[in-house]
Amino acid sequence: MYIYPDASAVVRDLSPDEPVIINRPHAAARAARFFSRKFPGKSLYAVKANPSPELLRVLWDSGITHYDVASIAEVRLVREVLPDATLCFMHPVKSPAAIREAYHQHGVRVFSLDTLEELDKIVAATDRATDLRLCVRLRVSSEFAELSLASKFGVDLADAAPLLQATRQVADWLGICFHVGSQAMTPFAYVQALERVRAAIVDASVTVDIIDVGGGFPSIYPGMEPPPLEDYFGVIHRASESLPISYSAELWCEPGRALCAEYNSLIVRVEKRRGDELYINDGAYGALFDAAHVGWRFPVAALDEERSNGLEEFAFYGPTCDDADYMKGPFLLPADIKPGDYIEIGMLGAYGAAMKTGFNGFGRALAVNVADEPMASLYRGDRADPRQSDNVVSLR
Repeated sequence: MYIYPDASAVVRDLSPDEPVIINRPHAAARAARFFSRKFPGKSLYAVKANPSPELLRVLWDSGITHYDVASIAEVRLVREVLPDATLCFMHPVKSPAAIREAYHQHGVRVFSLDTLEELDKIVAATDRATDLRLCVRLRVSSEFAELSLASKFGVDLADAAPLLQATRQVADWLGICFHVGSQAMTPFAYVQALERVRAAIVDASVTVDIIDVGGGFPSIYPGMEPPPLEDYFGVIHRASESLPISYSAELWCEPGRALCAEYNSLIVRVEKRRGDELYINDGAYGALFDAAHVGWRFPVAALDEERSNGLEEFAFYGPTCDDADYMKGPFLLPADIKPGDYIEIGMLGAYGAAMKTGFNGFGRALAVNVADEPMASLYRGDRADPRQSDNVVSLR
């Protein structure tokens, strides 16, 4: 595939009528190397964040060998693209058919659960297999994350002991997993969760072989500048080392956003301006789902000659006929931006391109590779440390 030097070169060459997805494989490779070398355990890529086969290959080539899959479709996809990958079916609610196919046809041995009913389902669907690695998902707080994941899955601490004991009876390896929520803005989120893990282990009096701290590792966006990821790794390592677990227990994590956010950006065109509102050709039903539905702010830049005017705050409307196709922002762009101008919207590798739909007939997008840097990065070494002190577990 031809590699453009940057997004502006794409616009000059193509003058695209439809959105263009920008891929930066080098950025994803750098993030993968960072996790594979610095996290004190195994890193499982959370495929749901971006299931692009090209991205999966980049991550594999850069040291990511384990993949967190959440559906039988993701199991099939990763097994086809990466025949030697270790697949971990970490959705706590699965159909018997999905479990059966994953185990018998695709070699999946790792499954998560948060109820006795799910445990019975896994045991039955795998014909009472003796090589299962089962992770009990514990409910923990999402108070330090930008997006909560605390209400849907996870056994309460008060109910965890019987489930852990029952799972220990049928599991070759027993694990405990949790998720602190998406875009956790302080390492303390993991310290707090691991204290809950400690209590669960003590209450159940079981031998634990896997501690999986899940996802939640942040990326960097306007108004959301997290501490360095090394701080997260350090406190996780120290907290996990003191847990009452097997001497040979493994530490796992499930980064999604942190591995792929820098992989994609998006070129859109301004079709209309109405005051401080810009009508663009992608939106809530496309790659900008998070910008519309959870108010996520992404970095933006106008892709044309330098302008003398200052920046102003804009909101976006997407191309569909739906009023919900609206992104409040604010997005900072040149004050004189006008119809026909192109904008790059950055940091969309996580839950961006993966969320595009064909609603109203929109959704097509060419994908191209570029060689320049993403609009923000946690990995290239030139970012100022945002912390106000050396206290790595400070809440803000």
